[in-house]
Amino acid sequence: MLIVRATRKLLARIGPADLDGEESTTLLGQWYATLLPWRPQTALLVNELTLLPVLMPLAPAATLLDRIGDHIATALATHQASNTVIDNERRQMNEHRVAGTVNRSVVGIMNEFSYLATVYRSDDTGQSLLDLSLRLATTPCSPLYRKNISPDRELAALLNSAA
Repeated sequence: MLIVRATRKLLARIGPADLDGEESTTLLGQWYATLLPWRPQTALLVNELTLLPVLMPLAPAATLLDRIGDHIATALATHQASNTVIDNERRQMNEHRVAGTVNRSVVGIMNEFSYLATVYRSDDTGQSLLDLSLRLATTPCSPLYRKNISPDRELAALLNSAA
């Protein structure tokens, strides 16, 4: 089961939280999500364990949770995750729940990624959301300084340890 921890801004668009003390069963654990008020509106997802960012279209907001698994799987494939890992993650993400945010550190990182994504997007308007996600994944993050410094390296280390 995938647990998505959404900001109030995003919860207002996708509906109320429906979590009853359940735990994420995916390898990557919980994902945090927020709304970016771009045209078209975009959702920013950040993984709690690796801080890996994934950008995806918000519309239609009612199906956002159903589409998250596909976008995360695409991001994992782009980061050279094995097909086995991707298939397992995708299968576990078929069931999902939404809740409010609880980890202020991840929310802070999400705010930084929101700012950087807006800057990067204004520099090169032709970039896809996947390209922006990949660029954000190379950003050094202070919670990862004692480990692997950036989300892309943290994901690679997690995938290597799971293999």
